[in-house]
Amino acid sequence: MELVQHLVSSLGVQEEQAKGGAGLIMQMAKSKLEDHEFAQVAQAIPGVSDLLDSAPAEKSGGGGLMGALGGLAGGLGGGAGSAASNVTTMVTLAAGFSKLGMDPSMVSKFMPTILSFAQTKAGGQVVGILSKALT
Repeated sequence: MELVQHLVSSLGVQEEQAKGGAGLIMQMAKSKLEDHEFAQVAQAIPGVSDLLDSAPAEKSGGGGLMGALGGLAGGLGGGAGSAASNVTTMVTLAAGFSKLGMDPSMVSKFMPTILSFAQTKAGGQVVGILSKALT
């Protein structure tokens, strides 16, 4: 997969870390985008479905910190709920990156690298869709 190789060479991570980290970010994008928008991303970036399968699974049950943050986000209304949802998403990504043996700060390095790759492969429209989901 070209994206995985791009992440490995750009960020110095292992192939499995690149697959899992990109998969987590694509899962987040899929959860935030309309189906037709994510379909455009998946069509433009080869191997997205494989990346989704490579993401580490969340523990079932929704307990612990993730469940508490999710509950907090759901309980807040309006803009505060949206902000809390973004915090929950970032905490979930950080936890997933930790499972992959990476420092959670790598999330902030993966996102612009993936957007740069998308710009090269697919152009501005797909980057715009992904940016909406990743910010």
